[in-house]
Amino acid sequence: MKKWKTLSFIALIFVTSQFTSCTPEQLGKILDAATSTAEQPLTTNEIVSGLKGALIQGAVNGSNKVSAVDGYFKNPSLKILFPPEAQKIEQTLRDIGAGSLVDDLIEKVNHSAEDAAKEAAPIFKSAITNMTISDAMNILMGEKTAATNYLKTTTSTPLYNAFEPVVIKHLNKRGALDTWTKVVTRYNQIPFVQKLNPSLQDHVTNKAIDGLFTMIAKEETLIREDPIARTTAILKKVFAKQDNQ
Repeated sequence: MKKWKTLSFIALIFVTSQFTSCTPEQLGKILDAATSTAEQPLTTNEIVSGLKGALIQGAVNGSNKVSAVDGYFKNPSLKILFPPEAQKIEQTLRDIGAGSLVDDLIEKVNHSAEDAAKEAAPIFKSAITNMTISDAMNILMGEKTAATNYLKTTTSTPLYNAFEPVVIKHLNKRGALDTWTKVVTRYNQIPFVQKLNPSLQDHVTNKAIDGLFTMIAKEETLIREDPIARTTAILKKVFAKQDNQ
């Protein structure tokens, strides 16, 4: 991919493609932006550095938010519930009056995910280091969550492998795995039920990562849309250029 030497060419393409829907005043503003930014083009290193910075900031801020007290547990969109294959276990135990055991497990699982999320940022930082120039250009010109989608696509497997031991450690510290054993044992003691023992740690790891990506996407959107959220000079420069497109 050729280096991005100036935004004036991009602005010109934008003008051409949008000509029929722009007023003369709007066209003038676009051309003014292209002229003013052409004098100080972004280097490819700046683009890559800026996008890595946005991802790292999003990862750190996202991790901080979900790792706060009740970051998962009291967020309806992130709260970790029983695995789909274990929902029969949950409903059956509630039906026989063992709902408190289920509720205890759900609370422990979510607090375990919050604890684990505190250790997520360094894992994400390591995953971000291999971004290429081509990746960065696609992200910069992409949708509001293009950086998050890139991170999700390229790092899901290594991220899972790195994050699962962290999740298991905190599930053990919170006693969630012991409680899970009690839940499964209690269910399997019920006459005539099909014995079940689905993996809890796999489910919690996946759901915890999903929650992290959800928060990182929100942080990325904020960086793209709100100049105040751009906390470093390189973020301000890269996304200011994007604002002028």
